[in-house]
Amino acid sequence: MKPRFIKIHPNDNVIIALENILKGEVIQVDGRGIKILSEINRGHKIAGKDISSGENIFKYGHIIGHAISNINQGELVHSHNLKTNLSDIIDYKYQPLEIPESKIGFSIPSFLGYKRKNGKVGTRNELWIINTVGCVNTSAERIAKICNEKFKSENFDGVFSFAHPYGCSQLGDDLTNTQKVLSGLMNNPNAGGILVIGLGCENNQLKTFLKLTSNVDSERIRSFNSQEVKDEIELGVKFAEELFEIMKNDRREECPVSKLTLGMKCGGSDGFSGISANSLVGRITDLLSSLNGKIILTEVPEMFGAEQQLMNRANSKEVYQRIVDMINNFKEYFIRHNQPIYENPSPGNKEGGLTTLEEKSLGAIQKGGTSIINQVLNYGEQITEKGLALLQAPGNDGVSSTAMTASGATLILFTTGRGTPLGFPVPTIKISSNSNLFFNKPNWIDFDAGKILSGEKDIEELTKELFSLIIEIASGKIKTKNEINGYKEIAIWKEGVTL
Repeated sequence: MKPRFIKIHPNDNVIIALENILKGEVIQVDGRGIKILSEINRGHKIAGKDISSGENIFKYGHIIGHAISNINQGELVHSHNLKTNLSDIIDYKYQPLEIPESKIGFSIPSFLGYKRKNGKVGTRNELWIINTVGCVNTSAERIAKICNEKFKSENFDGVFSFAHPYGCSQLGDDLTNTQKVLSGLMNNPNAGGILVIGLGCENNQLKTFLKLTSNVDSERIRSFNSQEVKDEIELGVKFAEELFEIMKNDRREECPVSKLTLGMKCGGSDGFSGISANSLVGRITDLLSSLNGKIILTEVPEMFGAEQQLMNRANSKEVYQRIVDMINNFKEYFIRHNQPIYENPSPGNKEGGLTTLEEKSLGAIQKGGTSIINQVLNYGEQITEKGLALLQAPGNDGVSSTAMTASGATLILFTTGRGTPLGFPVPTIKISSNSNLFFNKPNWIDFDAGKILSGEKDIEELTKELFSLIIEIASGKIKTKNEINGYKEIAIWKEGVTL
């Protein structure tokens, strides 16, 4: 029989409805009957016992807030009677954990990737058009369209431009952020060729910008300022043709999975995300980490309330301190803008069953599994260490996914309980937390983690299936839905004045 609810941890005083439960129904929890006192939508929380006003509420075995009124057993627990415990900057203590070694229950295949001169390996062989300034967005799009109609090769995956509004009227760190992300994209090994287009009068000057990309193969870059040429479209197509002639000779080669770099992201979460999809992705994190691959986890505001668990997994006191600084710097960023640090979850999250930021964060960090954290990256910084790295970036889907791509991710695993058509420069594997979403939006979703909730499959079996899918996608044998739909976008973190 399909389960109707789940109690995640023995210490939890709430249970999660796996389907809609009507008022007046009686469910059996821990060998006792609980009468449901109000209609409960799937993904939402039910009080598993009487909870007094002021008493802490536990989910995942951790506190997600406190009751602001007496809550009767069987009653809905949500925004009307549950409030966050979060406050502003707090003191942390390093309490390193003993992390068990991940056990691999199946053989690990290699994948077929594109080896680059700098030692990185791409999962795609694409020509990327990078704009120094938003003024040339449409020119870049026109060049990409012309080239995609002309360039055909078995080993070539297309020409893509990435529109953004920045590069001019920016100063200081704001301009630096734009430069870091754009140069990071150029360093991504999925870009087998790069055409950089400037205007000529922008703050993000082409010559200065190109000095930030010294690690990119110079034979595979072409660039120009549009103000300095007669026909920027004609020249752009010409330069792209030169790059295509080089790239069409590239071939996929067998590579160990240690050459994979995955970005882990959740967007449009629901009450099941932390139970099914994020936990499944966490298994992939632990698996790839044990195989010396690279994994990037970000969305710093969605670590608030769960950050101490991450800090305890730092591989050294130095990495621990960098996590502390990353968390506190982000809290100070909120405070500078007179915003509460707990202004989250979103309306869609709440409709899906999430109430407090602690609850959302405890579910979100499941994507990081139980792996040791070996590196903390600033926004725009490249991942260099094997295993799990934390990246400074906000939770916004576009900004954080672009940041992970700029830091080196060649695939993104994107979990969702609500669904989104968004896609990013690298293949974006959409994983649904519930089966309804998988079946209702087959043109968006690549993998169904909802089978965990229904009991159709266990998490170990799904881990094997998802890892196999990752290998097939990394090897170019399968395209993700975002690639099929042509959804490949970027977003840059804006902080500072605009002139």
